Amino acid sequence: MAKNEAPPFRADHVGSLLRPPALKEARRRHAEASLDAAGLEGVEDREIERVVAKQESLGLCAVTDGELRRSWWHLDFLWGLSGVEEHHADFGTGFVGATPRTAGVRIAGKIRFEGHPMLAHYRFLHERARAVPKLTIPAPSALLGRPVLPPIDAYADRDELYADLGAAYRAAVSAFAAAGCRYLQLDEVFIAMLCDEQYRAKMVARGDDPDALLHRYAALINTAVAGAPPDMTVTLHLCRGNFRSTHMGEGGYDAVADVLFNEIGVHGYFLEYDDARSGGFEPLRLLPKEKRAALGLVTTKRGALESKDDLKRRIGAAAKFADLDRLCLAPQCGFASTEEGNALTEDEQWAKLALVADVARDVWG
Repeated sequence: MAKNEAPPFRADHVGSLLRPPALKEARRRHAEASLDAAGLEGVEDREIERVVAKQESLGLCAVTDGELRRSWWHLDFLWGLSGVEEHHADFGTGFVGATPRTAGVRIAGKIRFEGHPMLAHYRFLHERARAVPKLTIPAPSALLGRPVLPPIDAYADRDELYADLGAAYRAAVSAFAAAGCRYLQLDEVFIAMLCDEQYRAKMVARGDDPDALLHRYAALINTAVAGAPPDMTVTLHLCRGNFRSTHMGEGGYDAVADVLFNEIGVHGYFLEYDDARSGGFEPLRLLPKEKRAALGLVTTKRGALESKDDLKRRIGAAAKFADLDRLCLAPQCGFASTEEGNALTEDEQWAKLALVADVARDVWG
């Protein structure tokens, strides 16, 4: 693989991987109280070591733990913040063709970062990875972007809520940096949802200004990463929903591109581009020269393998709007944003990642 001085790498991936059968069985036994917490952790450790070795064998320059210890891409992190509680209700998440479990969050007190289980999770990955260990956490909007944000007793003033949330995230980023993390990815759904005209209309109906929300989410990201060390690379993954191979939204990046690329202080982007829902490559013309974009041309929602020639053709089409040197290749999303996973097999998952690595070698050397 041609060398990049920093991520995102020419061949990269969003992060989550299908939960292996052994882990699913261990989780079932743990839920039934026939396997204790130490036994479950042992299975997690073993399966993470296996998927890390597999990623490295494919030639990927960055590896993740596959989010194998998590049930959700976002909730497991949010539940670890002080002042945030697990809450079950019908949140009306709006996936097309599927209904997730009724799990979510409730703000029950002042939001603070006071340590987190994922610090130990990251250290486990960091100690075992030969490639660059990558950490993924939800962007701050994951706490705010639901169709209805209920009244919050702990915060009479929303600006105070935003300030505390930003400060908690900044403390989290600093803590992960102290644990050795130098490649951090924030997973951002609700900026991507602001590309969807129907979603924007819902925000207006609830009394919000979609453009004001866009700037609010951008400011929270900037607060979160303000304390990152100079040698930490931070990227932003844009996602329109990924549950059991379904989605929530659609629409090109035009409505958010200027803020996304020029107002948010990250180093690179993972952009969905696996089907027509994500629009054209034209917004890439706003990508600054010092930033990179990983094109999510390989879908994680289906097992059928993309054509190498088609991928190279689409990379060439994107290069009409941003220099080829500032582009990379990746799947459009994770393979299992929740523990249920998408509708493909582990073999198909690894074939997709191998394809990304092969095409990147062909294109970039």
